Amino acid sequence: MYFAALLARTEDGWEASDTELDDVETLSDLADLAREAAPDEDTVLVLIEQEDGWFGVVRVDGEDDPRIYVSDAAAAARSSYGEILLTDELLGREPGVDGPDLDALDLDGTEDGEPDDAGTGEDGAADTGSADSVPHGPVGDALVLDDLGVSEKDLRSLSGDALGEIAEVLGAAEVLETVR
Repeated sequence: MYFAALLARTEDGWEASDTELDDVETLSDLADLAREAAPDEDTVLVLIEQEDGWFGVVRVDGEDDPRIYVSDAAAAARSSYGEILLTDELLGREPGVDGPDLDALDLDGTEDGEPDDAGTGEDGAADTGSADSVPHGPVGDALVLDDLGVSEKDLRSLSGDALGEIAEVLGAAEVLETVR
C-alpha cells in the first residue's frame, strides 16, 4: 500500500494535500506537481511511502532543483513510484547510459568462446556488483530536512511511520493526518 502527500509551507503554517501520482512519470513531473501546490515559491515536500518498505522525501524550493532522500533504494527500485525518485544522478550513474560502451570493450579473445574470469568473483560466482545495481539502504540528500528540524541522524534512523514522525517534527502532524 502506498501513500503520497504534499506538504506546502506557507506563512500560516503547513498545508497538506494528498496526491495521485498516476500521471507522474518523471522527477520533473513530480517537481512541477509540487510547484503547483506552492502559493509563492514556498517549500513543498512530497512525501511518499510504501508501508513497511521504504519512504521518500522530495523537497522543492521554488525553481531550485528538487532534493531527494530515499530510505531504501533497493526496495524503492521495485516500485513504480520509487523508480521516479531513483534518478541516475541520485544513484551515481552516468545519465543516459543504458549499457556498456561497445567502443571501450577490451576484445581479448574471450568473444570466441574462451572462458572469461572477469565476470566472476573470487569464488567463481557471477559478479552482481555492476554500476547499474541499486544499493540497499538510504540514498540521496540526508540533510534535506535538516533546516526544518529533522537531522541527518534522525532521518536515517526513521522506521515504521516515518512520514508521521517527520510531520510531527515539522509541526504538521495534524494536517498530514487529515489527508491520510
